[in-house]
Amino acid sequence: MPQPTYERPSSRTTFLAVTADTLVAADFGPRTWRRPPGPYRRLLALPGARAFTVGNLMARLPMGMFSVSAVVMIAGTRGSYALAGAVTATGLAATALVAPWTARLVDRHGQARVALPATLIAALGSLALLLCVRYGAPAWTLFAAYAATATTPNTGGMARARWAHLLKGRKDAADALHTANSFEQAADELCFMLGPVLAAFLCTALFPEAGTLVGAVLLVSGMLLFTAQRATEPPARPRPTAKAPVRVPGIPPLLVVCLAMGGVFGAMEVVTIAFADAQGHRAAAGVVLALQAAGSCAAGLLYGAMKPAGPAEHRLPWCVAAMTALLTLPLLAASLTGSLPLLALTLLIAGMATAPTMVTTMTLVQHRTPEGRLNEGMTLAVTGLLGGIACGSAAGGWTVEHVSPTAAYGVPVTAAAVALLLALAPALGSAGRPRA
Repeated sequence: MPQPTYERPSSRTTFLAVTADTLVAADFGPRTWRRPPGPYRRLLALPGARAFTVGNLMARLPMGMFSVSAVVMIAGTRGSYALAGAVTATGLAATALVAPWTARLVDRHGQARVALPATLIAALGSLALLLCVRYGAPAWTLFAAYAATATTPNTGGMARARWAHLLKGRKDAADALHTANSFEQAADELCFMLGPVLAAFLCTALFPEAGTLVGAVLLVSGMLLFTAQRATEPPARPRPTAKAPVRVPGIPPLLVVCLAMGGVFGAMEVVTIAFADAQGHRAAAGVVLALQAAGSCAAGLLYGAMKPAGPAEHRLPWCVAAMTALLTLPLLAASLTGSLPLLALTLLIAGMATAPTMVTTMTLVQHRTPEGRLNEGMTLAVTGLLGGIACGSAAGGWTVEHVSPTAAYGVPVTAAAVALLLALAPALGSAGRPRA
């Protein structure tokens, strides 16, 4: 029987054994194992996605800067927190009135044609406020200038509309849109976590107007970059045939849920500042609130990486129930221990239910909003949140003043419980997807 002959392995280290009857080849070459890309990498790999995301994040960061900058700037130069609070409240009310109208124009005429001019008007309003404060203009001019910032477009809503446009028609559209909504919610939390810290640093380290000035520059620069990405822009609907989102069955109950959830956020901010102040650590309140946003941001990214189980209508009550349950932790920490570090830890944990709840809510809004009016529908949801924030701030402040900061932690728990009751109402889960 002939003996096998051997050849020297090649550069790929291939071993050959040759006999009269067989030819056996074994490849011992180096093999590279690559982990499949995660959901966020696949999402950002879509053409144009990274460019519009960078621009949108730049334009969104000032949303967490303007109110803090205005309060520090006005209170520092005019010596009145009451005036500063009244001016920012006026801007909030003006935004609630103007934002849906701006969003409707965006849907009808396109993001670039409407959002950029609206952003420039808002930036001019911020600069006008800066000049009025700087040069001692009458108090009424502060209200007028800050009200002009209400034309700021809903940057988060426009980004979500772009994701819906890019993912439309894909086999995995539902899962990918869930990931996109989670990413955008995490971005919201990140901006509202970093924005106030950056604003406070600029206003104190440089000069009182620095936060407003930098915020205006970031807003305009980011919007210029965002609107320049025309390939990912959803098509305009000059004459939409669908009903207004507020008239679509299933949308009004969602807006009421948003109103109640806004009460949670507004009350928690005021109550936490008051509690930290009562402990003699008012400066630490921003860090404590940032931990709550950090918990929400981390939970949002994790939630987006998971495949959602069941329809959003069924998930929402569970998410709101989790938020309600976790919000009892800060109440217990404040009532039983009075420890600010322990309160911070409980707020970090409680914040983990925020992003999943908001992601599920926005998914429902997207699902029920008629085609061609998506930005308007999501802006209505944001308007509901703003209204709830105003109500929650007022209720939390009243409870702090007339009862105690500790007892005031019952206000966000109550607001969350109301949101849970609304989420369980039959009207919320009975609506299907509207026809365009």
